[in-house]
Amino acid sequence: MQEEGVELNEVMMIGVVSSCAQLEDLKLGRDFHKYIEDRRLNFTIPLSNALMDMYVKCGSLDRVQRIFDNMQKKSIISCTTMVVGYAGLGLLDAAWKLFDEMPEKDVAGGIKPDEVTMVYCLSACLQLGALDVGNWIHHYIKKHKLYLNVALGTAIVDMYAKCGNITKALQVFHEMLCRNSLTWTSIIGGLALHGTAHDALSYFSKIIEVGFRPDEFTFLGVLSACFHGGLVEESGKYFTQMTSKFSMSPQLKHYSCMVDLFGRAGLLDEAEELIKSMAIEPDVVVCGALFFACQMHGNFLMGERAALKLLKLDPHNNGVNVLLTNMYGDAYMWEEAGKVRKMMREREKSRDDPWL
Repeated sequence: MQEEGVELNEVMMIGVVSSCAQLEDLKLGRDFHKYIEDRRLNFTIPLSNALMDMYVKCGSLDRVQRIFDNMQKKSIISCTTMVVGYAGLGLLDAAWKLFDEMPEKDVAGGIKPDEVTMVYCLSACLQLGALDVGNWIHHYIKKHKLYLNVALGTAIVDMYAKCGNITKALQVFHEMLCRNSLTWTSIIGGLALHGTAHDALSYFSKIIEVGFRPDEFTFLGVLSACFHGGLVEESGKYFTQMTSKFSMSPQLKHYSCMVDLFGRAGLLDEAEELIKSMAIEPDVVVCGALFFACQMHGNFLMGERAALKLLKLDPHNNGVNVLLTNMYGDAYMWEEAGKVRKMMREREKSRDDPWL
């Protein structure tokens, strides 16, 4: 565009800067920021917010702070972006302080936040685990009579469910006039997270009744509910349904949940057989679930197989080596324990000596 003599304006730069944010390309983002300054473009609130968002995602909080401080007028999005930046670096006190100071209305020229803005703010609360602030935003939505569309309602349900207030999540869920599969998945996952396994499974049955098709995240919520409730038989039924009824291939997270569930129930043979039957290569989470289950139940031979598979996937994981050594010791397998210790010492030596 520049080669053709087209000058980028403030609106165009919002899209350009947002692309840098998605790429998390700090250098490119700084170059465009300099372009904006050199061309003396107007730092509108949307453009300033886009720059702040880009720097937050690139981990440059000092630049976010500089833009924020220089803004003559700030919107709730500006404040929320700043809060996300603080929280991302663990500066929770600063994040809370700014949230407490957020205006009751958007001060940007009297323009009030809309439903899209509130979804963004709720997402920030979710990242912070900030239930009190989420309550404040929900109060703001009701006070200003914003329309509870599917996206906003789902965001509220998800925030309450994951921030610890499942009662409020259920209340908002039932207040919604329209729901989609994401709304149902949020409430199922929330119920699973709070240990109400049978309620989660009940809502899964309802999602089928109303005609929505569950996705991989819905099934992850269902399997998590079975895990928290110790529902081994039910978990197998739902896991099988993924393929047989919904033509959906289980992913690693579904397998790890099942292996963990089998392992905690002492069904180690079933857990190992499931891993052997996997259509995809098991990762460290799947193999780790089996290894820790073997430790828990004292199955040293299977534990050894799981540990060796773990070390093949992650050969420099000394934590697994230590646990394997301890397991050998518990089984009075001193020679094997000695071999693992020797291997660890040699690896440590080669790491310290660059000539080895």
